[in-house]
Amino acid sequence: MNSILLFAYEHWLITLSVVGVIILYFVSCVYIPESKVGVVIKRFAFKNLPPGEIIALNGEAGYQADTLAPGLHFGFWIVQYHIEKVPMVRVPQGELALIVAKTGAAIPPGRILARTVDCDHFQDARAFLKHGGEKGRQLGVITAGSYRINPALFTIITSENAQQHGLEPQLLRIRHVDPDLVGIVTTLDGMPIEQTEIAGSIVAGHDNFQNAQAFLNAGGHRGLQEQVLLSGQWNINPWFAQIEQVPMFEIPIGHVGVVISYVGKAHLDISGPEFKHGDLVDVGHKGVWGKPLLPGKHPVNTRIMRVELVPTTNIVLNWATRTEAHHFDAKLSSITVRSRDGFAFNLDVSQIIHIGANEAPKVISRAGSLQNLIDHVLQPIVGNYFRNSAQDYTVLDFLSARSQRQGEAANHIETALHEYDVEGIDTLIGDITPPESLMKTQTDRKLAEESRKTYEMQEAAEKQRQQLVRQTSLADIQNQVVSAEQGVNIAELHATAAVKKSEGEAASTRLRASGEAEAIRATGQAKADAYQAGVTALGSDVYGMLQAFQIIADKNLRVVPDVLVNSGPNSSGILDALMAMLTKQRASLPISMHDTP
Repeated sequence: MNSILLFAYEHWLITLSVVGVIILYFVSCVYIPESKVGVVIKRFAFKNLPPGEIIALNGEAGYQADTLAPGLHFGFWIVQYHIEKVPMVRVPQGELALIVAKTGAAIPPGRILARTVDCDHFQDARAFLKHGGEKGRQLGVITAGSYRINPALFTIITSENAQQHGLEPQLLRIRHVDPDLVGIVTTLDGMPIEQTEIAGSIVAGHDNFQNAQAFLNAGGHRGLQEQVLLSGQWNINPWFAQIEQVPMFEIPIGHVGVVISYVGKAHLDISGPEFKHGDLVDVGHKGVWGKPLLPGKHPVNTRIMRVELVPTTNIVLNWATRTEAHHFDAKLSSITVRSRDGFAFNLDVSQIIHIGANEAPKVISRAGSLQNLIDHVLQPIVGNYFRNSAQDYTVLDFLSARSQRQGEAANHIETALHEYDVEGIDTLIGDITPPESLMKTQTDRKLAEESRKTYEMQEAAEKQRQQLVRQTSLADIQNQVVSAEQGVNIAELHATAAVKKSEGEAASTRLRASGEAEAIRATGQAKADAYQAGVTALGSDVYGMLQAFQIIADKNLRVVPDVLVNSGPNSSGILDALMAMLTKQRASLPISMHDTP
């Protein structure tokens, strides 16, 4: 019985021990969700952290360097360990996060940001501390994504909590350089710039300032940088570098850009011995670049270099009250000269020049700028030439021989400008303003001369008018003389014509009378011959009766009266008696009278 009780008791103790162990085992189990990070805090240990340390690397009490990943973890007794489940660090797309290490090695003097060490994007705190990670603001950043970072060691600054750390949220967005713009970079950490330089020289291997540690390792300098950023997106730590966007430098058509660089490689003159008034350098060196920039847009860092625009088309400069659109001649005015006869007068002059593209660097190297060339070279050359040449001529000579003076000036100025690598195209003399008193004298003289010419012309016109009147009168008289002479001739012709007409009429009358008489004689003779032939053939009674009837018919005489008187039916009547009497009477007439009406 006792043995049975003893066995049961031992069995119960074993069971109780196993249950206790199992309970204790599950009590030490910790579960970390997928979106959390387990931060381990050890409540007590056999050794403490060294002074100044806050992260335990060797099992000391306090915050442990290692974190718990998502899942089940055993051995973390609730009495000894406290597990904080904190959210993972999430960096949104298009942003970056800054890191501040709460502990680590001290940042060396001369630097302001902690160097970057290999620590899996700050997710391995042990590696960060073992590899010499430095406390404070970090050069490295983390980009878009999720990270299991121990908040006991690192403070993560994102756009959500930026203002709590004194930063603007937009600084934690990826830096974007717009098209047609260029980013001028100023770094805040690195070696100091040498006293003779104004910007840090270009170093390689830092991926456009995105790898700040590589920039420092390559000897990069803090401050304004020679290198620029082109269009694109860049993950740049705002604690390390600042970006200023400026427009690309545009060189319009008809111009070239001469670069004057204040930084670069050592100055080495390439202009040659012929060019003694300046020097030129290769691209990338300090000085005036011998190769100009052609028309287009160029990513020029205008903080460390200057680009002088030089027109390659003809440039017109006016020494007058007007100015061209380029305003290079804004300070030029009319040239005051003095003639040989002591008069001062003003000249308006236009000078056309041309600067070749390959000659532009020489011009800028010599003069410094195009405006300096105009103010310090062209203005004295043109002005002094006209002042000197005007002394050899009078005002009137200058006015009268203007084209000749213009040609002489063009030749002289062209030769002078050739020495400055500028081509003189032409020199033009505009308005000439002579002295008012001289012009008044000349005007009065001219008016008097013109008046004299007017009087002479009027006198000549009057004489011409008188001559015209005389000639007109003579012409009128001549017309009358001619009319009279022509009248006489006409009268003579009329008289002659009348005489001729009278003579013709007389001759005609004579001829007509002679013809008529001859005709009458011929007619009478013909009739007599006819009557004689009729009488001979018919007898005088019968032929006479026939003639009587012929005359009655020809004269259309009435033989029968309107009222017929008849004495009786057997009587022949008055007609028969009349016809018999007429016939008898005719028969008693001589032959020559038968046809007399």
